[in-house]
Amino acid sequence: MDILITNDDGIYAPGLGALHKRLTARHSVSVIAPDREQSAVGHAITLNEPLRANKVSINGAFEGYAVTGTPADCIKMGVLEILDSKPDMVISGINPGANVGVNINYSGTVAAAKEATLYGMPAIAVSIHSRDVQYYDEAAIFIEELAEQLYVNRLPFGTFLNVNIPNRPLKEIAGIRISRLDMDFFPEFIDKRVDPRKRTYYWQGCDSLPAGKSTDIDGSALCEDFISITPIKCDQTDYRVLEDLKSWKIVARSKEEKLSQK
Repeated sequence: MDILITNDDGIYAPGLGALHKRLTARHSVSVIAPDREQSAVGHAITLNEPLRANKVSINGAFEGYAVTGTPADCIKMGVLEILDSKPDMVISGINPGANVGVNINYSGTVAAAKEATLYGMPAIAVSIHSRDVQYYDEAAIFIEELAEQLYVNRLPFGTFLNVNIPNRPLKEIAGIRISRLDMDFFPEFIDKRVDPRKRTYYWQGCDSLPAGKSTDIDGSALCEDFISITPIKCDQTDYRVLEDLKSWKIVARSKEEKLSQK
């Protein structure tokens, strides 16, 4: 396969390097990633300033394009400008820290896979449940196998896979769960502080993943040391409500019509 890899942690991140190292043994791999960390930028794209894509050597091991933009920008640059043809697949990651539940809406890692899917390419977003990751190489082994399955089996247009892996050797992982998103918010907080010049500032934060729910839910499966795989659709239309809305008595009245009804 021709595989494009990207991330939201920047082109020098170790998770991207582990993916490249694993995949290049059997596949042709291109690297287009942000030139710096772009975590939690969601599906942002750059419109009000120019983009630059510089070819760089990554830790002396391989070369790729460092883009001065977001993960979604990297996909657009790859498809529309840098690559000679669309790749067979896009893999985004490996991201340190889980991307589960409602938090996928903020994730640049997930957004890159979503952008690829909108261009008609099979895509995987992959994260590890730890900020101190020891097992990138183990995760890359699993992702290579999953990518080959995805290439053979395919998904409907507009659907990609969001994968979260425990920070453990593969032999210690409990198994695999095909799971849905957890739609509950994580417990959040705002930490209010005062700087040395007596000015108030704030840090946003949230507590760790809640466990104890069904392992059919992505975050709970991950907390029980299962690999969580969730199919995500780009089409966010609520088709049930779409039909209900057709029965509403919605009209567009002019200002004059509204006044005449009083």
